[in-house]
Amino acid sequence: MRALLLRLDAPLVSFGAPAIDQNGVVQRFPALSMLVGMVANALGWSHGDSARLNELQDRVRFAARIDRAGEELIDYQTVDLGQPSMLPEKAGWTTRGRIASREGSAHRGTHIRFRSYRADSVHTVALSLVGDGSPTLSDVEQALREPARPLFIGRKCCLPATPLLLGTVEAPTLLAALLATPRVTRSDSGPLAATWWDDSTDAGFVGESRVVAVTDERDWHSRMHVGRRFMQEGIIDPPPMVNHA
Repeated sequence: MRALLLRLDAPLVSFGAPAIDQNGVVQRFPALSMLVGMVANALGWSHGDSARLNELQDRVRFAARIDRAGEELIDYQTVDLGQPSMLPEKAGWTTRGRIASREGSAHRGTHIRFRSYRADSVHTVALSLVGDGSPTLSDVEQALREPARPLFIGRKCCLPATPLLLGTVEAPTLLAALLATPRVTRSDSGPLAATWWDDSTDAGFVGESRVVAVTDERDWHSRMHVGRRFMQEGIIDPPPMVNHA
């Protein structure tokens, strides 16, 4: 199979999990919906393309590993939406030259929330598509090389420090693609935590693997986390970074 290799390297990343009240929590590995949103953004799609987004989400398969875990950072945020300058009929956030008004029960008053991030982390991802249709994997590759808009890793403030696309690889499985991809630096050593699609029968991980339930899909029409699927998690030992000196 042919897969794209991505390097998710940024001062801050946010692999969002389902929010709990005012807490925007994150998970260890990239979410399926985050990768779909990143690809769609590179292709120039919008949130209104919900049918295409849902179809793309059904086709994306990936495996990911943690090259550098980094550390958790929690951002405390508060805003008084009752201030005159924040009233939705006067302010709001500008979207393509228009005022995007806030509606519903949470559009007034003081709001407090906590947003979690991973600081100084690096992840490597092998991504592929199943089935036929548009976009093709070549379309996605070209879009990541020359994205229609600036890309980010999770929230919009999480700008990548390096180009996202490492290249392409031919491998029997996505896990095999990760196993063959060298580490981030020559000084890295020891096994790395990884996750891969549950229907993979590939060997190559160290010790035992386990099946974990994840809720990382998105209903792109309602913009809510939905569903429950399964991934494998285990430890892998990829080769060291190649020394070209």
